[in-house]
Amino acid sequence: MVLGFSAISINLSSGTDTLEIKSAAIDMVSALRYARGQALVSHKESTVSIDLTENTYSVSGRGKTYHIPEAIDVSVVTAQDELEEGVANLRFFPDGSSIGGRVTLEKDNVGWQIDINWLTGASELSAK
Repeated sequence: MVLGFSAISINLSSGTDTLEIKSAAIDMVSALRYARGQALVSHKESTVSIDLTENTYSVSGRGKTYHIPEAIDVSVVTAQDELEEGVANLRFFPDGSSIGGRVTLEKDNVGWQIDINWLTGASELSAK
């Protein structure tokens, strides 16, 4: 009987990890889509800044910092000009376009990637 509970416990833990990383990825996509919308509405550039050393991100014009769980590894591919001292900036322009890029969140061989289309600024989430 104890062995059965042990196997279930391991399985539930794995499910919790998967849920945690997917939730973090969905939150990040929401922030990126919000930033794009703000750029369109305000007719001004909007930026999502991701601090890769602190596992945090923020959206320009909002006074809030969002936290990504420490156990999740975050990597960003973006223009070289947008990388500075461990911070990657994903910029959206007033016409809805962006500099483009990719954000990858990984934990224990589970990964999600967010692709930002440079032409449309659209952010798309997919399993890695």
